Amino acid sequence: MRRPGLTTLALHADRPLNPTASVSPAIFQTSTFRWPEVEAGAQFAGEHSPSAFYTRMGNPNQHQLEAIVASLEGSEAALSTASGAAACTLAVLPHVKAGDHVVAGKTLYGETNALLTKVLPRFGVETTFVQGSSAADYERAVRPQTRVIIVETPANPTLDVVDIAAVAQLAKANSALLVCDNTFATPVNTRPITLGAHLVFHSATKYLAGHSDVIAGVLCGSRELVGAAWDHLRVVGSSLGPFEAWLVIRGLRTLSLRMARHNENARALSYLLAAHPKVAMVRYPGLGSSPDHEIAARQMSGFGGMIYAELKGGDAAARSFVQNLRYFSLATSLGGVESLVQYPASLSNLTPDQKRAAGISPTAIRISVGCEDTQDLLDDVENALSLVV
Repeated sequence: MRRPGLTTLALHADRPLNPTASVSPAIFQTSTFRWPEVEAGAQFAGEHSPSAFYTRMGNPNQHQLEAIVASLEGSEAALSTASGAAACTLAVLPHVKAGDHVVAGKTLYGETNALLTKVLPRFGVETTFVQGSSAADYERAVRPQTRVIIVETPANPTLDVVDIAAVAQLAKANSALLVCDNTFATPVNTRPITLGAHLVFHSATKYLAGHSDVIAGVLCGSRELVGAAWDHLRVVGSSLGPFEAWLVIRGLRTLSLRMARHNENARALSYLLAAHPKVAMVRYPGLGSSPDHEIAARQMSGFGGMIYAELKGGDAAARSFVQNLRYFSLATSLGGVESLVQYPASLSNLTPDQKRAAGISPTAIRISVGCEDTQDLLDDVENALSLVV
């Protein structure tokens, strides 16, 4: 039989792991489990991520979630974590030691940047940030000590797109691991494992869960690499709770349906913004004017729900725009069914120099386009722009 589609996998990939007859998975809200016999304790304690021993090490809800995401990404295994930041940390820590080197894109999620600039240097691990997004730019940054290459594509918030297959070949040639943050694209739009990435992680808080009601992360890869991450997880304790895992499972059931709407709405809104006289620049992978459109068209089946734009009129214009929107809530995060807008220059976790280096303009806005009716969103943005002086 052919491989099932993503929606079918999201609905059924976890069924063999459901120990009950309930159509909706039961919530195993327990910290520990009874053993059927004395010898079982030793057996469970020796397993990787046992499902019925101790929830910090494994739980049926975690395993159900992991089975779904692994099936969507096309990986051998997956590991659920308490947040996307935890998933990122567990993707990197097992593979670096003092004297090692990491290569990363210049524009990354804030906590990924903090891991590379504030945490790893304390343990003698150095990172080179690539200023461009081409494979050649990454190649120039690689050293003999490079152990990990990290890409985020599309990048947060500038939506730079990296050629995953080309960077994967570079990583392979240099015996390095390619780690990809697939939060913005989701496996509906991009599947980095099939393009050669070794590890893929998500902030499941965003599109995977999709309803702005849970904090979670997922890491995908080979059994060996995910096992190494689990060895660290059991020590640092960044396990996902059963109810949180259940919430992400519930969201995953409709991931493909939601992403189709996100893709549709964002594309329509990107066209409006690109044609508007008060907008200086729009970055959206689906626009032909995007510098990375050719790469995006090659490796993405849809272009996602995120838009990065810069307005004319300076800081005041950007502030006026975000404050006059009706259906776009001014809030952090992204990927929920409701539309959000963010003013990246107002965030305090990057210095002005870091913002400039990452290409974040003081007039930039980041839009997470939700699942509302398309015309309502277009009218809302049109009205907010009309109020910009």
